[in-house]
Amino acid sequence: MESKPAPEKILTLILNEGPYRSQHANIAYRLALSALELGYGVQIFLYMDGTHIPKKEQNPQSFPNVANKFRKLVTAGADIRACIRCATARGHTCTPNPYINGVRITSVYDIPQWIKNSHQVISLGG
Repeated sequence: MESKPAPEKILTLILNEGPYRSQHANIAYRLALSALELGYGVQIFLYMDGTHIPKKEQNPQSFPNVANKFRKLVTAGADIRACIRCATARGHTCTPNPYINGVRITSVYDIPQWIKNSHQVISLGG
């Protein structure tokens, strides 16, 4: 099996706000999907309330399930990570595998290297 060549350009999105109270998660989804379609590498770091976005078993009423949207991004090749301190503070690390498959819980210290290697960085929410 051939390995996929590294993308020429990388888009990094940092989300600080959770789903359903603003459009930031949906805007990030659309930006990331467009970038992936254009051949960009996409990295998404979920910080503060952004760590609510990929939570499994969401059942929002009157809104599309944002975790399902982010599942599509993972499948399309996006690297999505959540801050461990933020996820822990919000109770997400109290159960094993709290997030949709493919979302990793890591350190905020991933951000500087991501920014350094990115061609564009966009922060959404606070």
